[in-house]
Amino acid sequence: MAMVCLSDFEAYAKKYLPKIAWDFFAAGADDCSTRDENILAYKRIRFRPRMLRDVSMMDIRTKLLGTEISFPVGIAPTGFHQLAWPDGEKSTARAAKAMNTCYIASTYSTCTLEEISAAAPGGLRWFQLYIHRNRAVSQQLVQRAEALGFQGLVLTADLPYTGKRRDDVRNGFRLPPHMKLKNLEGAFEVCKMSPLDPSVTWNDIYWLRSLTHLPIIIKGILTKEDAELAVRHGVQGIIVSNHGGRQLDGGPATVDALVEVVEAVQGRVEVYLDGGIRKGSDVLKALALGAKCVFIGRPALWGLAYKGEEGLQDVLRILQDEFRLSMALAGCASVSEIGQHLVQFSKL
Repeated sequence: MAMVCLSDFEAYAKKYLPKIAWDFFAAGADDCSTRDENILAYKRIRFRPRMLRDVSMMDIRTKLLGTEISFPVGIAPTGFHQLAWPDGEKSTARAAKAMNTCYIASTYSTCTLEEISAAAPGGLRWFQLYIHRNRAVSQQLVQRAEALGFQGLVLTADLPYTGKRRDDVRNGFRLPPHMKLKNLEGAFEVCKMSPLDPSVTWNDIYWLRSLTHLPIIIKGILTKEDAELAVRHGVQGIIVSNHGGRQLDGGPATVDALVEVVEAVQGRVEVYLDGGIRKGSDVLKALALGAKCVFIGRPALWGLAYKGEEGLQDVLRILQDEFRLSMALAGCASVSEIGQHLVQFSKL
């Protein structure tokens, strides 16, 4: 079967993954309105393509906080990669390095940070953090990540509690016995409740800054008010995200929220986006609306489910080729030429 676009990988993953794993990756909160809206929102944005612009030489590179990546698509933090492929996050790290892009490793990885680092030495990696009730656990994770050469710390802000994902409740979802949350082994024994700390506030960013020299990127921002607070508290990047529609159902699609956040920060910090990216043209639309880079979550898992590291490279390569083509057909020869003039976007 020829894998031509990302939906081919989705169909493969749905067919071949165990139902409980597929349902976990696919789940949205409640009615899944926000999950689906993330994708539908791109269809409402139209291009204003320019012609006769000399697109014989294309430059699709960009930089994340000063580090060059081959094109503006990175891998968003998602948990439990061994549910998709036996080598789990090690394969993810290798694919990201091979494609010269950024991989954000999750607190909820099924491989240790050390294993992830060793799998792809020298790759650009950020570490995604959930702050736990036991702050010592979080402190140790941050310091381990920094010592291992991770280059950014991504604080997820939208998960004081886990959203209600109906299929996971019906399936009684839990990790198979042979899989472990490798970075948290031992941390749960001291914590009989959910280990996530629902008392986290903006002030905890100061605490995080006291622990590490790494730049802090905050993930889960959807409003201008929170974007302004993020800048004020000294973060260096914002990921506009609704957790793939897995938290509060009825929130905005991320590409719709992007405009408000970009306007609020006025270039003071870099703004990224995840959620709903399924084609290279979606990447172009997000960049036109002010995102510096986008991150893919579920499509990365579909690539892993197809053929591990190789399958994920295929997914990234398809997005890269589609992005390059969309840019050329819209009349942009380099990422620096992409701007809001490229799209018609009615603010509803």
